[in-house]
Amino acid sequence: MPRDEPTLELFPAPPKPLSERRLAAEAGRPVKRSLTIAGHRTSISLEEAFWTALQDVARGQGKTVASLIFQIDAKRGKTNLSSAIRVYLLDHFRK
Repeated sequence: MPRDEPTLELFPAPPKPLSERRLAAEAGRPVKRSLTIAGHRTSISLEEAFWTALQDVARGQGKTVASLIFQIDAKRGKTNLSSAIRVYLLDHFRK
């Protein structure tokens, strides 16, 4: 069964004040963002450094962040999506 192309909201709704996001990023705490994969709403919590790396990798591959997450999701098996993204990025930058 084909999966729907995901959509990604770069900031949660309702958005947190910028100061809270900045404080979370500076403290190394995960930042939660929402997306839809195959018609199902979900959220992903990643540290800001991983969000930035994900954007860089997607840009380098000529993809959107949402389509890169879709690709990672399709291959992750039973692994938590946030963990699968971190491992994907680690593998990517080790090459």
